Amino acid sequence: GVSYELAVTGVGVLMIVYVVFGGMVATTWVQIIKAVLLLSGTIFLSVLVLRHFHYSFAEFFARVGALTRFFLRLLWLTPSGFLRPRLVVEQVYNAGALSLVIIMTSGLFVGMVMGLQGYDLLSRIGSEDSLGIGAALTLLKELGPVVTSLLFAGRAGTSIASEIGLMRATDQLSAMEIMAVDPMRRVVLPRFLGGVISMPLLTAIFVAISLYGVQLIGVQYFGIDQGQFWSEMRGSVEIEHFREGLIKGLVFGLACSLIAVFEGYNA
Repeated sequence: GVSYELAVTGVGVLMIVYVVFGGMVATTWVQIIKAVLLLSGTIFLSVLVLRHFHYSFAEFFARVGALTRFFLRLLWLTPSGFLRPRLVVEQVYNAGALSLVIIMTSGLFVGMVMGLQGYDLLSRIGSEDSLGIGAALTLLKELGPVVTSLLFAGRAGTSIASEIGLMRATDQLSAMEIMAVDPMRRVVLPRFLGGVISMPLLTAIFVAISLYGVQLIGVQYFGIDQGQFWSEMRGSVEIEHFREGLIKGLVFGLACSLIAVFEGYNA
């Protein structure tokens, strides 16, 4: 506002005066004035910053508290959500099946890039046959869940948030409340569960397509032995790696779906 602009202007004037005094002869009085100006400007600016962060922190903690209450309410309603499996399956289709095209396309190209760069790196130390091991572990443990969650948030998350937000803007949620229909149970919960269920499945599909992309570059293009490529991968990848990737996908799906339905519901 106006007060903030005046405060910034005051700090600027203090700094300009300080620079002007800096060009004068360094007498005792000039040094005292410079020190006073510098101290005044620093205190003034510190007060402004602390005041700004005070409001920012207050808003941040209020938002976190509202999100926590929203999440706990969803957890309380979750058992009742499976009493209407048709709604959940419909949202799994909307959030998961409709995201397959971008997930599979991105997974293929990510795998091909990994194969290209991984082969270039491993060929320098004569370990080209380890390409499958490195790609599988990277995709299963880290890259697969992260990239899938980003794609899911961009495609399905925005769709869920905008859909619920439009229902809020057009008073459809208020109309449900008037008719004694809980919008959290009827609208929000199925979309939340659909996103949480879809993410691990999409992560598994992304990893599988990416590994095919790695194999396409490593085996078909660079000529790595196909049997050794897959056998070393099977020998190094354990069930714990699959479990780790699926758990991360589940957590990321929970986070993305929660933020999407929360932002849409409170639009």
